Amino acid sequence: MAKKVHAPETLQKGDALPPDVQALVNEMAKRKNGVSSARRSPYATLWTIILSIISVVYLVPIILVFINSFKKKIFINKNPFSLPNGDSFSSISNYTEGVEKIGFFSALQNSAIITVGSVIVIILCTSMCGWYITRVNSFFTKCLYYLCVFSMIVPFQMVMYTLAKTADRLKLNSPFTIIVVYLGFGAGLAVFMFCGFAKSIPIEIEEAAMIDGCNPIQTYFKVVMPILRPTCISVAILEAMWIWNDYLLPSLVLDTTKYKTVPIAIQYLKGGYGAVDMGSMMAMLVLAIVPIIIFYLVCQKYIIEGVVSGAVKG
Repeated sequence: MAKKVHAPETLQKGDALPPDVQALVNEMAKRKNGVSSARRSPYATLWTIILSIISVVYLVPIILVFINSFKKKIFINKNPFSLPNGDSFSSISNYTEGVEKIGFFSALQNSAIITVGSVIVIILCTSMCGWYITRVNSFFTKCLYYLCVFSMIVPFQMVMYTLAKTADRLKLNSPFTIIVVYLGFGAGLAVFMFCGFAKSIPIEIEEAAMIDGCNPIQTYFKVVMPILRPTCISVAILEAMWIWNDYLLPSLVLDTTKYKTVPIAIQYLKGGYGAVDMGSMMAMLVLAIVPIIIFYLVCQKYIIEGVVSGAVKG
C-alpha cells in the first residue's frame, strides 16, 4: 500500500519541501532516470562516435576549398592539403581575379532573382493548393494531389530535352520567366508537405473567420497562412538550397549569352584543354556557398518541425 504523504496546504516560493515529500520526489526522479537509462541503446556511444566522424568527413571538402582559396595556383596543385604560408599565401587576389573574370556580381544578382522569386511563388501557390486539396474532398482534388506526388518520382533527365524545347518556344529563358519552370518542379514536395500540415488545422477556426465576414482569400491570408508558417519556412529552406545550387536546369533554359547564374559562371573558369584556374575557382566556390550556408544556419531549426508536421500530422 502506497505511503500517504502529508503536505501543508500552501507553500510559498522558496520554501523547502517537507522531508517526506522531498523523499518521494527524489524516488520518482531515480525511477525516471533508471527507465531512461534502460531504454538507451547500448550502442549509443558508438553511434555518436561514428556519426561524428561522418560529420567531419562531410566538412573536410568545405574546409579544403576555403583554405585553397587563399593559396597561389601552383601550390594548390602541388600540395592541396597544406595550410597557406609565406610562399603560398595569395592574400585576396584569387577573389578579385575571380570576380572580374566571371562577372560574379551580375551572376549573383541573377541567382538571387531566380531563387527569391521562385521560393516566393512556390510557397504562395503550393500552400493555397495544399489548403484547397485538404478542404475540398472531390475526385479532382484527389487526382491533383496524386499528380503532385507522382511528379516527385519522375527523373529530371526524362523531361529535360522536352522542357528545354518548350521553354525556348514560350520565351522562358530569362531570370524572371524561369520561375514558372521552377514552380512546376518544386510543387510536388511543397504540396505534399502543405497538405499534411493543413489537415491538422481545425476547420472550426476557418468557419469562425467566415462567420466574422472573411471571404476565402481573407481567411487564407489572415488565418491559414500564419498557422502554416513552420511549413512555409521549411519549404523555403529546402527549395532555396536546391534552386541556388542548381546548374543543369538554368543551363538548359536560360539564354546563357545574356544571363548566368553563379554555378554557370563558375564553370567559365575552366579553360580549353582541361586548364582550370584553381585559385579563382576555389575563391568563387567560397563566395557561392556562403549565402546559402548563412540562410540555412539562420532557419535550420524550422526544418525538422516543418517536415515532421507536414509528413506525419493528419
